[in-house]
Amino acid sequence: MVATERLRQERAHQLAAAAERYRASSEERRDVERRQEAGVAFPDSRQALAARATRLLDRHAVPAAMAVEAVRAEPLAAPDAYERILGVSKDLQAWSFLPRGARAARTVARISVRENGRELPLGTGFLVSPRLLMTNHHVLSDAAAARQCFVEFDAQVTVDNTPQPSTRLELDPDAFFVADQHLDFALVPVAPGPDGRPPGETFGWNRLSAQPGKLVIGEPVNVIGHPMGRLKEIAVRDNMLQVRLDDFLQYLTDTEPGNSGSPVFNDQWEVVALHHSGVPKTDEQGRVLRTDGQVWQPGDGDDAVDWVANEGVRVSSILRNLAQLPPGAGPGPLAEMGPESGLGVTESAPAAPAPVAVAAVPVPAAAPAGVPAAAPAGAPTAAHAGLRARDGAFGGERHLVFLHGRSQQGKDPAALRDEWTAGLNQGLVAAGFTPVDPADVWFPYYGDRLVDALAATEAVPRVPEALSLSPAEAVAPPSPTVRAVYEEMIGEAALRWNMPEESRPVTERISRDDLVGHLHRQLGWLAARSDLDGWTIALVLRDVAAYLDDRRVRDAVLDSVLETLPEDGEMILVSHSLGTVVGMDLTTRLSPALRTVHLTTVGSPLGLDSVYRRLLIGGTKRPDVVADWLNAWCPSDAVAIGCPLADEWAGSVTDVAVINARDKAHNIGQYLSHPEVAGEIAGHLALGRSPWSAPSAPVT
Repeated sequence: MVATERLRQERAHQLAAAAERYRASSEERRDVERRQEAGVAFPDSRQALAARATRLLDRHAVPAAMAVEAVRAEPLAAPDAYERILGVSKDLQAWSFLPRGARAARTVARISVRENGRELPLGTGFLVSPRLLMTNHHVLSDAAAARQCFVEFDAQVTVDNTPQPSTRLELDPDAFFVADQHLDFALVPVAPGPDGRPPGETFGWNRLSAQPGKLVIGEPVNVIGHPMGRLKEIAVRDNMLQVRLDDFLQYLTDTEPGNSGSPVFNDQWEVVALHHSGVPKTDEQGRVLRTDGQVWQPGDGDDAVDWVANEGVRVSSILRNLAQLPPGAGPGPLAEMGPESGLGVTESAPAAPAPVAVAAVPVPAAAPAGVPAAAPAGAPTAAHAGLRARDGAFGGERHLVFLHGRSQQGKDPAALRDEWTAGLNQGLVAAGFTPVDPADVWFPYYGDRLVDALAATEAVPRVPEALSLSPAEAVAPPSPTVRAVYEEMIGEAALRWNMPEESRPVTERISRDDLVGHLHRQLGWLAARSDLDGWTIALVLRDVAAYLDDRRVRDAVLDSVLETLPEDGEMILVSHSLGTVVGMDLTTRLSPALRTVHLTTVGSPLGLDSVYRRLLIGGTKRPDVVADWLNAWCPSDAVAIGCPLADEWAGSVTDVAVINARDKAHNIGQYLSHPEVAGEIAGHLALGRSPWSAPSAPVT
């Protein structure tokens, strides 16, 4: 199939999907329109407005003096203050808006195909790293299609409206290529020019961010592209975000065919979406309509279509998708996409082979659970005791230990160990290493013992989801000292995520309801800026607070873990959530014959001052027995809000940011499935290379 025909068919598929999403979101759009007609400039949630205002202030996109001037005239509730700040950002642009836009425009290129002796424009692409170009899947569906294409940078007019000489570069899909039809994106390297420099060093590149707060409903968007293959054009103003879906944004703007693959920017020239389709008006049968109301036919041309909106793919969704892919050889091109992308690889991570299709790789089935450790009188039954690794695992001198977090009570440790191992094996295979057998893993289990210890002091049921109270009210610990630690942790976490302080006259009396309300607002803020709900955040921090404050709880947990630990050799300790706090305390009680600990922490709260100053090690000094430490954190995991840890644990830890799947920001399987995390563990275990890895195979 020739490229232009393939493009037509792929584009028709995306048009139909966009039109269906537009119909499905009609009620959301009507609600936005009603609120705008009522005078609401930014009809988005309070949490979204707060996150957006904070990002603007943090990045000095709105001068502090202007923000103060906007809110000082009269007392304002928080949502109104946020809207004032957003209004300043929308209506008053600094002089730098224009040169920053010109700088962003240089990253945009026209994509053309060589076909039957002709050169035909297909769409638009833009640089997202020094080497990688992003465009639509329907523009470049596979490596074979990319081989037929080339790109032109600076295909535009000068300030005098005369054509500017462009720079033509080739694509290099044999080095790397990844595409996804649902999210309609493709990534491919651009070959260096005659000077041998990566194109991003000449034209610049866009730093993609997985962080929230880049755009709210009602804000303008700006699109730069090559509509209908023409020289570069820009659509600014009279453009507005209408609806935010899970993976897509719908907005009003002037775009045409050929803008496929264009970057969609906010007013700070951050990429918020990948433009992929106009949204045509359709009849009840789903048929595309013309501007005169008649059914559109392919021969009518795109100019005859009655376009009602445009749609782009959310950058955060693309980054989540990429985070699930194996890396390329060495650091890999994805690692060059900037720190906020969450796709970087730490220097300590071992070089991995080129990616393989993980879904097609056979992973050994779980072996029998292993021999449970002996438990003292009064301890949980053998079914809920920790699991020892079988003799001789990893040569008998190295021991892989998984240390779980909270909320594991009543669960089968063997099933939990299988779950952790499955996540690790996914990452190991993606990184090119052989998977491990669950029976070779130590799995201390303290879930039941933790709940038993907490039950002595708690009056709140352990199933808060059944309660009608707010998380702040229902989950807050009844013990005054534990409650104080809990509130301190939530307050510090909210402060680290830039929650505006609430002012209160010093003479005003603060009631318990005020405190609960304040906690509720803090939890709401954390939930809005992460992929976790308020319940999850509150539950994790409550149990961390109880562990840190109540010596009986701490001793019960540590004693339970010590029942199922190796006593000599090297320990590769992998801990999660509350388990990272327990693991750090554990280093003070290990057998002297355990000469080395290789520590991996994931989803850890150890960056919070309210946590690390209460540890048994007495602060942020890495224990002597810990030879090295890798900490993996997800930017949307509110439990890891203190990360990266290197800021507090100076010189002690290597941090790596990863992007976990939506609604699984704190999930252990997600963390362990990242090749950079699994590869570090593989290096300490001296695992061999996987027979299924294919070093020369590109990502497809």
